[in-house]
Amino acid sequence: MGTHEAHPHAVDILLVDDERGFADVLRRRLGRRGIRVTTALSGTEGIQKLRDRRFHAAVLDLKMEDMDGIEVLKIFKRMDPDMPVIMLTGHGSEQAARDGMAHGAFDYLTKPCELEELLEKICQAVGRRR
Repeated sequence: MGTHEAHPHAVDILLVDDERGFADVLRRRLGRRGIRVTTALSGTEGIQKLRDRRFHAAVLDLKMEDMDGIEVLKIFKRMDPDMPVIMLTGHGSEQAARDGMAHGAFDYLTKPCELEELLEKICQAVGRRR
C-alpha cells in the first residue's frame, strides 16, 4: 500500500500561504511531527482545497497577493464553521489579527513564528474540535 496510508490519528492541516518556500518548509517540519499538511499558495486555492475535503484545522496567512486573508477566513467559516483557523500575521498587523478573531479565528501568530508555538496552537485547536 505504500507509506501514505491514512493514519487514524494523523492531523490534517490546510496551510494557506503564498510564500512557497515557507509553506514547503512548514509542510516538511510539521510532517515529521505526524501532521499532514496540504498547502495552498493562494486564498483561491485554499478555498478549492477545502471544497474537496475536510481538515482538522487551517493555518492562514492574512497577507496574500490574490485575496485578503480576512475574506478567506470568512469563506472558510461559511464552508466549515467548526474548523479552527489559526492566522499568521506580519509584524504590525495586530488590527488584522483582531479583525480575524472577530470573524471567528481560533488564534493568531506573528510571522516568523516558532515551529513549537505553531505546533502547540494546532494541537490546542484540534483538541478543541475533537
